[in-house]
Parts: sequence; C-alpha cells; structure tokens
Amino acid sequence: DPLRGNYVEPVAVGVPYSLRLFCLVTFTTFSLGLNVCMSGSATSCEECLLISPSCAWCAQEEFGRARTLTSRCDLSQNLQKRGCEAHNIESPSSTTMVVKSEPLSSKGSGPTQYDVIQIMPQKISLNLRPGDQTSFEVQVRQVEDYPVDLYYLMDLSLSMKDDLDTIRNLGTKLADEMRKLTSNFRLGFGSFVDKNMSPFSYTATKYKLFPNCVPSFGFRHLLSLTDKVDRFNEEVQKQMVSRNRDAPEGGFDAILQAAVCKERIGWRKEAFHLLVFATDDVPHLALDGKLGGLVQPHDGECHMNEKNEYSGSTKMDYPSLALLGEKLAENNIYLIFAVTKRLYVIYKNFTALIPGTTVEILDQDSKNIIQLIVNAYNNIRSKVELTVWDQPEDLSLSFTATCQDGQPLPGLRKCADLKIGDTVSFNVSVDARGCPAPGTQQRFTIKPVGFKNRLEVSVDYRCACGCTDQTQANSSRCSSIGQYTCGTCRCDPGYLGARCECQEGEAGSMYLSACREAEGKQICGGRGECSCNQCLCYESEFGKIYGTFCECDDFSCARHKGILCSGHGECHCGECKCHAGYIGDNCNCSTDTSSCVSDDGKICSGRGSCVCGHCQCTEPGAFGDTCEKCPTCPDACGTKRECIECRLFDSGRLSDNQTCQRLCKDEIITVETLKTEDPNAVLCLYKTENECVMKFMYSEHANGMSVLTALKEPECGAAPDAMTVLLAVVGSILLVGIVLLAIWKLVITVHDRREFARFQSARCRARYEMYSTPFVMASLNKFRSKNVLNKSHKLHELFVH
Repeated sequence: DPLRGNYVEPVAVGVPYSLRLFCLVTFTTFSLGLNVCMSGSATSCEECLLISPSCAWCAQEEFGRARTLTSRCDLSQNLQKRGCEAHNIESPSSTTMVVKSEPLSSKGSGPTQYDVIQIMPQKISLNLRPGDQTSFEVQVRQVEDYPVDLYYLMDLSLSMKDDLDTIRNLGTKLADEMRKLTSNFRLGFGSFVDKNMSPFSYTATKYKLFPNCVPSFGFRHLLSLTDKVDRFNEEVQKQMVSRNRDAPEGGFDAILQAAVCKERIGWRKEAFHLLVFATDDVPHLALDGKLGGLVQPHDGECHMNEKNEYSGSTKMDYPSLALLGEKLAENNIYLIFAVTKRLYVIYKNFTALIPGTTVEILDQDSKNIIQLIVNAYNNIRSKVELTVWDQPEDLSLSFTATCQDGQPLPGLRKCADLKIGDTVSFNVSVDARGCPAPGTQQRFTIKPVGFKNRLEVSVDYRCACGCTDQTQANSSRCSSIGQYTCGTCRCDPGYLGARCECQEGEAGSMYLSACREAEGKQICGGRGECSCNQCLCYESEFGKIYGTFCECDDFSCARHKGILCSGHGECHCGECKCHAGYIGDNCNCSTDTSSCVSDDGKICSGRGSCVCGHCQCTEPGAFGDTCEKCPTCPDACGTKRECIECRLFDSGRLSDNQTCQRLCKDEIITVETLKTEDPNAVLCLYKTENECVMKFMYSEHANGMSVLTALKEPECGAAPDAMTVLLAVVGSILLVGIVLLAIWKLVITVHDRREFARFQSARCRARYEMYSTPFVMASLNKFRSKNVLNKSHKLHELFVH
C-alpha cells in the first residue's frame, strides 16, 4: 500500500518488483476507471463517506492488503466484488420518517375550527448523509368557510377627509359582503398620521387655518376585532382628520404595532388575518427618523399605552421592510395595500420585499373599498406559497410544485388560480453539504404564507461510521503504537505504514519505486516526498494536495468570476462536484426555474427554455425576462384580446377568476380613431358577441413596456331606415322597368326599320317588273304617238291599281 506501506509482495517468480508494482497500479487504474471514491484522499471511514454519497468503506481486516489504503473506499458493489462481506461495508443513506401526519380539514368553521389542519404532514424527522439527497411530500389545502379577522388601518391625514366620509357606514356593508365568503367574520379599526414631532408634523395643539383638525399621532387603536359591526360604524363616525408637515406618512409604525400587539388587536389563532392599509401617500422608511433625532432602531415589540396609542412614536425610528415582513409572517398576517393609482407602482415594489402582501388601487374617495377588499381576499385565497424558516446554512432545499393541472413544476414553491377547497402538493428535496459538530441536531420549518399551520422538520446527520465504536487503542495489529479502527491503523506521531511498522525518514530504492505513478515520472509527481513506501504531499498555500502520487488537489478547478466552482461546489482532483441545484463545469448554472416562470405560470411563456435560471427565447420576435413580449407571435393578438376584454369591458375569460389585474399589466390607451401608420405596431381585430368589430394596436416601447392602443367602443354598422329601404326598393323596380322598356323599344325600332327597308326593296322590284312587260311598253308607245305622255302618270296609277 503506497499510502501506508501496506504492500505484500505478490508471488511472481522472475518478475522484477518495480515491474510487478507498475503492472498492479496500471491494472487497478484501467480496470476500475475514473472512480471518485478511489481517487479521493480518504484515509478513514468518515473521510470516505464525505467524498460522495455513493462511496462506501470496507471495515474488513483482511481486505485489500495488496492494494492502496484508499481502495477501502469504493462503490459498494465494487467492494463486494473484491471480497468485502456485506456486513463489513459502511454505507449509510439518508432517510425520512414521518412523525406526525393528521389528515387535512375540509371546513374551517363549526366545532373543529380550533384544530383546523391545512398542511400535511405536521412533523418529519430526517437523517442525512452529506450529498445523499432525500425528499418528502407536503400537501396544502385552503379549507372552506375559514374564520376571518379584518383590521382596517386608515390614514387620517387631511388629504383623506373625503375617504373618511365615505367609510362611515363601511362596517355594515363590508360585513354583508364578507359573510358571503365566511360565516365567522370579525372587524376592527385603527388609524395613523405620523410622528408628532418636527420635522414630520406640526406640533401645535390647534391649527388656526384648520380648526377641525386634531393634533397628529403615530398610531391609535380604536376598535378591537369584534363581530358587532355597528361598533365599527360608531368609531368611524367619531374620527376627525389631522395634518402633518411632510408628504410621507408614518403608516409602517402603525402596521408593525397592529401586527405584534396581538392581545390588544384581538387576533385569533384559528382565523385568517387580514390587515387593510388605506393611504394616499408614500410611507416613511427606516433611517428617516434620524431627521428628527431618532437614532434608536425599532425593536419590533409592542408599545401600546393605556390609551391604546403607540408610545414609542417619538422614541424609535421607523421600522425597516425586513422587520415588517418578519413580524407579519410571524403572526400570519396578510397585508393589503389599498392605495391610489399614482402610488400603485411604489407599493407594488414593496410587495416583492414583504412576503404575503398584495396591492389594490383605491379610488380617490375610497368608494370602491368594499369591492377592493373582497377582490384582495379572493386573490389571496386563490394561491398557496411555501416559506422556509430557520434553514440551516449547510442544507440545500429545492421545491417542485404540483398544482391543479397535475403537472410538476420544478423550482416553484407557489400555486395560483386555486379554488377554495383545492389541495396542492409540493415535493421538497433536502441535501446536506457537510457535517456539523458531532451530536448537532438542526431544525427548520416549512410554512404556507399566512397560515397558522406549519411543518416542523428535525435533522440528524449520518456522518459517523458504526465501526468506530469498536476502536482499539495501542492495538497489536498496529505494532502497539497506533489505534485500530474500521480495518486500518492510525499510527502515533512519527510512525507510518499499514501496521505502523515504519518510522519517518526511512528511504530506499524499493520504497521510491512505489512512489512513482509510472516509470520515468517524477517521485510523487514532484509535489511530495517518498517515505516508507508512500508519498507525503507538500503543503500548499492554495489548498490541499493529496492522492496516491500527490496527483490531486482541491484548488485546480474551474472558476467563475474568480470564485472556485462559483461557490456552489467542491473542487475534487481537478473537477467541480456541484451542490444540489447547480450544474456546469464551474457550477455556475442554476437549475432553479422560478425566475423563468411568467405571470401565466408557464416556463418562459411557452416561447423559450430556461437555461441557468434565465430564459432563452426561441420563438422569433419574443423577448423579455420571461419571453412574455412578442408582438409578432401568432398568439399575440389572442393573448392581448383577453386583456382588452377584461380591462375595458369587464368581459371574457379573465373577468371571472380575479386574474385580470395580475395577468394584464400592460398600459392600455383608448382613442376615438385608430392610427395604423406605426410600422412597429401590430393591428389586431376581433368580432364581439354583438357582431361588432373591436380593433387595437399592440406595440412595445423602447423602455420594455407593452402598450395597447384600443378604440373606446367597437365598430358597429348602423341599422338601415325602413323608409329608405322602401324607397330604394321601389326606385330599383322602376329603374329596372324603364330600362327594360327602353330595351324593348330599341329592339322594336330596329325590327321595324329592317321590315320597312325590306318593304321598300320589294316595292322597287315590283315597279321595275311592271314597267318591263310588253303590254306596258306598247301602251306607252301608243300614248307617245298620240301626244298623250302628259297623262302617263294617270296610266301608271291605273296599272298599279
């Protein structure tokens, strides 16, 4: 054994030792091929298990005496083929055990409302071997008739005066609408303005120009959650507006207090928590408080005095977005931003940073607030999204969602467009990247956003080998100067060899030949020294050099942006071994596809493929982060038609499932007359249910936004006038009659002229024949002779007669 001196000379008479060793090394290399287990630097069972989840260790004493020490680390099937008995092979695998799994509930009200279960299972125990991935299934259901707690948090600055007048009877109307969705509904009320200190507010107790304004305040809790909605109306009727100095409001202070002061607000553990935040301006953020000398960060705790007012308003800074998100998720609260149209984009950006939030457009006087809340509630209840809490750093988690269509969606932990009562499932794969200190137990939690139920996962690590329990100190197998464990000797300092039979510094020609990978090559590859039949590799400032002939290291792998294996893998003998979720020569390619999912739930909008977490559009003319933009695609007009129908006319397929606002974010411009001169725009038209034609232009601006220019109303042909139709028919008949008469007259005239001409011709022939007879000629001569030619005319008439 070149690593530990464990080499028993094979019986081969007449064959030189060096040649026999070369043949043995060559045979082993080519017969086993490139094997990550055997090419590693493992000198113990624990090190072997860390190389790869497919590696196993043979603890059999008499195994591999004529081979290298690392040959004990190999694939399990190879070890058995080479004579290692199955019970001596150490190859633990990751396991999953369900500890608690109660069935999902179907309804949220009734006698079982306090133990409603919406996620299954509830507890799981994992035993993980590093690199050996295991998985488990999670099912989630949005149960029917789930109790709802709604806390209405309103901005009472001066600009919201008309809104306050609108909601004075909100409680009764809102309760009527919400009871159509749940039989167990409670309503609460609170208000806010801003910190009552300069420069945020006017500190005077009375305002001469605004006598009806009360002094500003940070947050005031007015009504705990109750099913007596009349009390909500009473409290609203009592309220008066205030005014602050600057435009931003102190709403985030109020949101955090409403979330963490659970007892004061009255949040129920078994209810669905909705916090409606109504305002018409932007909020103050963390660090804004320094303008007023507030340098203490918000501690995230409840600070309500006996008057139900926020007592820390003038003592602490505004909370950060991260703190808000943490406290809202911790207390299972869905936040609904009800803001005016000009603020929609700002608060939409907040929703990306605060999980479990949504934003809706509020009319200037809040007259649409009831429909807004109902729409937001339906939107929230139509989706399920998983979050992970307290994930250990050495664990990698990947999700695959299976939604209502039954198709697995790798990389997604969210399902949308669900109906109440639908059940969706998620496959969760877990992989440990390393081993913590012995005896360490980790825990993490998987929780749907806004749900009280959660899945608790405990993690143990299988990093130790069972054979280490039988370790023998100063064993005779190790010349009494080493420990015998798992079939090998761990020699005391200063000793080497399979049985600790060599001392450091001994050298000889027979040992040197065992340290060459092949004849003519350097001893230990030039990166180590040969001692007692084995290579002792040099230390390097770049990393570790190892291997039978010091041929391997953990720093000569591909890099990405200067980072070894992109930070997503381990360098092993010149090759990157990527962590779960990454592939490629330098592990810089992520297999996560969540960033490639478009708003319609398709990968790259069905127009491309997801490569390394980015969409590569294959459809000609498609572009955008998720290939969602494609004016020249065959389905472009059909896709945008649905947005025109639902946004302009509240009709079509998208108007029924509250997905119009989510899927149709393009800017729509309505015009009286459609101009089609733009060469970069596509003209689309379709026939409506009323047999009218709707036209619109689809174009993409240079800033990346899609713009739809549509007619205000479809083009419809006007109904004809009855008298006009009658006159047109009569006139047509008369015209046709006159034309026919004219044609008839023309035909008759031509015919008569032809007959007259024929008659004239016949008469002339008759006259000629009459004058040509002998009788006529004799008569004429007689008359001439008698000088009676003057009477020839009468004679002519006589004969004609």
